[in-house]
Amino acid sequence: MADKRDYYEVLGLQKGATEDEIKKAYRRVAKECHPDLHPGDKAAEARFKEANEAYGVLSDPEKKSKYDQFGFAGVDPNFSAGGFNGDFGDLGDIFGDIFGGFGGFGGFGGQTRQAGRSAPRRGESLRVRLTISFEEAAFGCKKDVNITRVDQCPDCKGTGCAPGTAPETCPDCRGTGSVTTQRRTPFGIMQSSGPCPKCGGAGKIVHSPCPTCRGSGSIRAQRKLNVSIPAGIDDGETVSLRGQGNAGANGGPAGDLLVLIQVRPSPTFQREGANLYVTTSLSFVQAALGTEIQVPTLEGPVSLNIPEGTQTGSVFRLRGKGVPNVRTGLKGDQFVTVNLQTPKNLNRRQKELLQELADLSGEKVKKRRKL
Repeated sequence: MADKRDYYEVLGLQKGATEDEIKKAYRRVAKECHPDLHPGDKAAEARFKEANEAYGVLSDPEKKSKYDQFGFAGVDPNFSAGGFNGDFGDLGDIFGDIFGGFGGFGGFGGQTRQAGRSAPRRGESLRVRLTISFEEAAFGCKKDVNITRVDQCPDCKGTGCAPGTAPETCPDCRGTGSVTTQRRTPFGIMQSSGPCPKCGGAGKIVHSPCPTCRGSGSIRAQRKLNVSIPAGIDDGETVSLRGQGNAGANGGPAGDLLVLIQVRPSPTFQREGANLYVTTSLSFVQAALGTEIQVPTLEGPVSLNIPEGTQTGSVFRLRGKGVPNVRTGLKGDQFVTVNLQTPKNLNRRQKELLQELADLSGEKVKKRRKL
């Protein structure tokens, strides 16, 4: 017994601690090192067992008195004054108090908190891709999608029973879908739960299966659904159709249908958020003298005034000509970048005029020999 730690030290207490102090200390240590919170951690498991053993002794007034007098020898089964019999008293109640609210840690005494397969379960959500044009994404549209999903059987309404019959509540698990087993260990009465072997965890037994779904309560069905695509949706965003996924089980809600939107790129527009970007070309004369040009927008061509002296790379803003924000509905802007286009294949007169312009501006250009 020389390698064992003092029980008071295990629980972080001083000798003479009260019953309430012992219970609070045990709760704290048990929470810190419970195996369910540290799966695979051997050190935590060992500490948890050590805390159980310490509490089993210190929570019992008679054993505590013997331990205070004789140490470990006082609670040794071979000790002549009466020994430790492995009965940890109300450990089950303590575990229920500590772990009952965590869903799954209530397996030590009392009824298990784990829900079996008979509990209502939400159906699985489905995913489908839908490709639309750039304009359809900007203005919104309606599209049909075809899916295969799990629906509730229309004949048995999900019960799995033939018409006119009803399922029997499993007598072993009483409809919970799980059964609890107990075993006595050196650390107290340990309790665990698992699926009921008689009903397979369903909580019910179907004696006359529905011929349509063969007792499963569900069927696979082809469905065509109409999807409303909101204006302004962008590539990679998702439209969710509530309750259009697979049917739930045991009265649980159906899952959702998630439609992933893929937008075909536009040959004209580039998009960043709610803003659009286009590029257009100007001649040297148009840029120098100014002009009015037509530029494309999603709603059709509009006039854009180009002031004289416009430089290549200049950007003009058309307010409210972008796409709507899918959440607020507010439209972005369109930005037009102009690039100057150098003229090619000039005739003699055009070259002479450009030469005169260069001479008037004092610009040096390559002199062409006279033809």
